[in-house]
Amino acid sequence: MERTIRRAVVASLACASALLTGAAPTAVAAPPAAVGDGWEPAPSAPWDMPAGARCDAPVHGEPVVDEVVRRVLDTHADGSPRTVVYRGDLVVRVTNTETGASHDADAGGAAVVEYAADGSESWSVLGPVLVGVAEGGGNLARGLYIVDGVWSLDIDASGHKTVTMTSGDRYDICSHVDRAS
Repeated sequence: MERTIRRAVVASLACASALLTGAAPTAVAAPPAAVGDGWEPAPSAPWDMPAGARCDAPVHGEPVVDEVVRRVLDTHADGSPRTVVYRGDLVVRVTNTETGASHDADAGGAAVVEYAADGSESWSVLGPVLVGVAEGGGNLARGLYIVDGVWSLDIDASGHKTVTMTSGDRYDICSHVDRAS
């Protein structure tokens, strides 16, 4: 059953990639199972970043819509998740805590995440996800981004992030909240 779901998710990502790049898809996969069929809530916690950590200004992020669920497809020998599928609506309000300027970011993409024993992660993503990058912490400049489309994110054990776009774009959240209100 888990292999079937994994194949369905991977096929869905491949099909979407094919549609966005103009290639003809070879199969159409069924959508993920309903909540309750192994799916569990995966709530996002509020967070704070000081000035200069991601944006020039200090920012606070808080979900205003959070319907994200996850399904663990595979585990490591110790029982910790190895492969997890995430999906569901997520809107994060990012607020400049000095000026009150805010932006509601749609981060409700779907992802298959492989968690390695060394702490590294490999994400295969369809749709928008909020990605924060520290100075020198990835192949994107320091910032907060909505990365949208068909793409992947590799996070090494040190936290360095590499975003690889197949199709899509990224949207700079800091440029909206760094401005004075």
